[in-house]
Order: sequence, then C-alpha cells, then structure tokens
Amino acid sequence: MNMTISIIIPTYKRVEALHKCLEGIRCQTRVPDEIIIIVRNTDHQTLQHLSLVKMANTKIVLIEKTGVIAALNQGIQRSNGSIVVLTDDDTVPHADWLELLERHYMLNPDIGGVGGRDIVHSRGVPIPAGKSQVGIIKPYGRIIGNHHIGLGNAREVDILKGANMSFRREAIQGLRFDEKLKGTGAQVHNELEFSLAVKSKGWKLLYDPKVRVDHYPAERFDEDQRNNFNETAFINAVHNETYSVLKHVTTINRVLYLCWVVTVGSKATPGVAQCIRLLPFQKGIALKKVRLALKGRWDGWRTWRESLE
Repeated sequence: MNMTISIIIPTYKRVEALHKCLEGIRCQTRVPDEIIIIVRNTDHQTLQHLSLVKMANTKIVLIEKTGVIAALNQGIQRSNGSIVVLTDDDTVPHADWLELLERHYMLNPDIGGVGGRDIVHSRGVPIPAGKSQVGIIKPYGRIIGNHHIGLGNAREVDILKGANMSFRREAIQGLRFDEKLKGTGAQVHNELEFSLAVKSKGWKLLYDPKVRVDHYPAERFDEDQRNNFNETAFINAVHNETYSVLKHVTTINRVLYLCWVVTVGSKATPGVAQCIRLLPFQKGIALKKVRLALKGRWDGWRTWRESLE
C-alpha cells in the first residue's frame, strides 16, 4: 500500500525552535511528501526566516486568525497526504519518527491515529519515562496524560497529544478542530476533543513510546504561560476539558464525570474533596482554584448544552 505523509506545523514567533524542528524533519529516514507551515500574517520574523529555508515540498500558509485551532484546521484543509502528521514548532523529531508512524498505518487498517512520546526537556534535562498508563479517560472522567513519560509497547489509547500525533486522512474526513474551545493561542485540550471525535467514528488510536520527538517547551504568546498561573488560562482549560468530555461520552459517563469533577476533582483542577486536602499546603490558592475550576466546569457545561441546540 502506497501512503503519502503531510506534516503540519503551526508556528508563531519561535524562529530558533522552528529551525531546529525543521532540521529534525530534514534528517528523517522516511522523507515526508509534504511539509505545511502555518504562519500568522503579522509574524514577519518567522516569514523572513522561512524565505531563506530551502526544503523540498514545503508550503507556507498564511493565516489571519489567532489560535492554534484555526492554524491546524487550515493546515489539514491544505494538506494532501493519506497520513496527516501534527507537531509543535518546539519539537525535534527523532530520525525514525515518520518511518515508525507509517509502519503502524500500513500494518493496522483499523488504526485511525498514531501518536508517541514527546520527551520533555526541563532545564536542559530530559524527563525520564516511567508510566505505563498513558492517554486514558477513566469511566468517571479522570484524564491520564503521561504521553511525555510513557514506556512499554504500542497500545490503544483514548487520547493523543498535540506535540506528536498523526491521523489517517480517512479517519478525519469531515472533522475539524472544534472552534468552540476557548483561548487565544494554545487552546489547551484541543487534542482531547479531536481524539475523542476520531474514536467516536469507530477508529482506534495507538500510542507507541518508540515514536519519539524531543520537546523543548518554548515561550507562549497568549494568556497561557505554562508554569505561571493565570486565571483566564485556567478557566479556559477547564472549560475546554469539560466541554470536550461532555460532547463525546455517554449519558451515564457524563453524570459520573460531573459528579467526580465537582465532589473530588484532580490536584490540578480540584473539586471539593481535593480542595480540602490541599488547604493545609496551599491555603488561599486552593480555594481560588476550586472556585475557578467550578466556574470553568459551568462554562463548559453551558457550551455543551448550547451546541445541542
């Protein structure tokens, strides 16, 4: 079976990171058939750099709208490959990245998406692998990521991670990244919603920790500043998670999810029980987080309800 591969890279004001990403793609043992770089039309620094880059089959697509979702949708629309590969501009793929991805699609016709490990480098040191549970949504709604520290063999999962994920063109036919998700830049949890949408069509998603990119988290230019707490970014992330889960799970799982996030919650987005547990250590911050989390849950529930009308 002959397959073609399109790589889509949204980028914004991260020239040095993008340069390293493209160098990683240049070294692939399986050469991509198409590289599509999505650039904001006001990002003159990146456009100037790309004018000097000479790579075969590279297409620069200009976009006016802010946010990664608009960029990804434009990239998918403009791509032609039978495999659509998505990555961030602050990653550097390992040399066998595309070769291993393509092999999974060729061997498994029921696989709609394949992702792998993004080895996060913190202060110059790679975070070691250590988790076997990766990309899972529990029946009551708890989300387990761990894509950056996954180990073991390739296996089916519920969620892929945006820094290192791909999809069979047939599996995403008619799908778009949901523009109801909030945020002006990163739009956190967009891959959660998209992964669940692909699974809802009956396709399987595969995670293989041997499909690797190095991930050097770079500066963001929106309200979500990664490790710096921002109320708007926090509420947006909770909204996006809540809306995405409610949109794609069954009625009983919706009830379980809403009960769990309000009464218990996670350490990152606490419900009542987690807030009580964290109070001795975080004091006012724990109270603020549970208040903002509940607001985000309410906003996500409303967006889901409005989407049904």
